[in-house]
Amino acid sequence: MTATYTWDVFATVDGFGSFAEGADWGGYWGKQGPELLRHRAKQFDPLPRMVFGATTFRENAGILVSADDPLSQDEWNQRTLRAPATVISSTLTGTLGWPDATIVSGDAVDIVRRLKEESDVPLRSQASLSLNRDLMAAGLVDRLQLTVFPVISGRTGTSPVLAGADDFDLHLLESHTLDGHTHELTYRPTRH
Repeated sequence: MTATYTWDVFATVDGFGSFAEGADWGGYWGKQGPELLRHRAKQFDPLPRMVFGATTFRENAGILVSADDPLSQDEWNQRTLRAPATVISSTLTGTLGWPDATIVSGDAVDIVRRLKEESDVPLRSQASLSLNRDLMAAGLVDRLQLTVFPVISGRTGTSPVLAGADDFDLHLLESHTLDGHTHELTYRPTRH
């Protein structure tokens, strides 16, 4: 049986995945609410296997392993940290305090193809933009879960989520409006 692979990504309405250092947005662009946080926590029950590229893993570990960061206290972030993680990297040598992480190097497409065949739990990747654009091009992303926050960050936005991606048709599988303003759209991507 092949495990389902979900690419889970947050974005602004104008398609940015993060904002410039020093921009005054706060976590989740200041738009998280109790419904979003409960909904996210439910998506990590049961725990999936997380798949990260090195940069996103460093960012996540820096937030989630630190009890000082308020975002680390969100239940879904605590569940993320408890999930086993595979980190695809040729540069990392340690797990940065992540309790159950494995660092692997090599071709990401081959690694994820093998994980999909071997995993007995779903696979999930948060952000890791270039990694997941490559995996989507290889046909390995089963679900693109796009959470759109109600902000435009044209001046301070960084990391355009789908910049450089191939052309895809998207079939809407699910949609949710959370806290009355944040939209979660889950698609099945197929190459156009």
